[in-house]
Amino acid sequence: MNSTLAMILILLTCAVMAVALFRTARLPSMLAYILIGLLLGPHATGLLPDSEANKELAEFGIVFLMFSIGLEFSLPQLMSMRRTVFGLGGLQVLLTLVVTQGIGMALGLDWRGALVVAGALTMSSTAIVSKMLVEKVEINSRHGKLAIGVLLFQDLAVVPLLILIPGLSAPAETLALTITLSLLKAALTLWVLLALGKKLINPWFDLVARQRSRELFVMNVLMVTLLLAVVTQLAGLSYALGAFVAGMLISETRYRYQVEADIAPFRDILLGLFFVTMGMQLDLRALAN
Repeated sequence: MNSTLAMILILLTCAVMAVALFRTARLPSMLAYILIGLLLGPHATGLLPDSEANKELAEFGIVFLMFSIGLEFSLPQLMSMRRTVFGLGGLQVLLTLVVTQGIGMALGLDWRGALVVAGALTMSSTAIVSKMLVEKVEINSRHGKLAIGVLLFQDLAVVPLLILIPGLSAPAETLALTITLSLLKAALTLWVLLALGKKLINPWFDLVARQRSRELFVMNVLMVTLLLAVVTQLAGLSYALGAFVAGMLISETRYRYQVEADIAPFRDILLGLFFVTMGMQLDLRALAN
């Protein structure tokens, strides 16, 4: 049997059995995927190779997850959440950064090392939290919206952190200018996407829908999602943020529910692969050491 086919068969068999078992035990299915990656990954049995291709494919799961969450948020609703995103989210990031960096410096780290550790501990996994909220049908609850607001600000906060950390050795005046320019570029990119996208998305989807082809409609959804994801990535933001913007724009059209139903299979399968790759990177021996 072809080795690739055998690997896919093993992965699918284990996934079906593990997810069924975890669902029966009323446990999140993502734990089953992480366990599969841990057991079959390079740090255990080695049946699944830890390749770049697998990691890149798993990124698509995040893209479609954030897209589906974006479908739940209209632009007016997001504007009404600005206090949550920038208020609660900003407060969480600021407090966690300051407190964690202080603890790190008290334990003997210099301020640069403490800042790197604090930045890592400040961030949460949007994929994990949002997946749990979706599975429990709590994405539209009050605490669900608050959590998503905080996660969105964390996604935005990643940008200055990624710029700041590599440039810690640069002169202070150069670093401040770099961060300012990057933030302005990010703000301009999002403004252009939201302003132009809102005007273009409705007529474009009407044109595609008039062709009465489900295949064309699904391909169009994938194209729009990936296009905005690539645009935001090129602007220094994340793929996930662009996919979220695409979901918000499409939520303003009459095709929102059709789109949500059409992409569900792609999203769930690719997201499962993402959690498998997470499990593959867990090394219990390193953790024990």
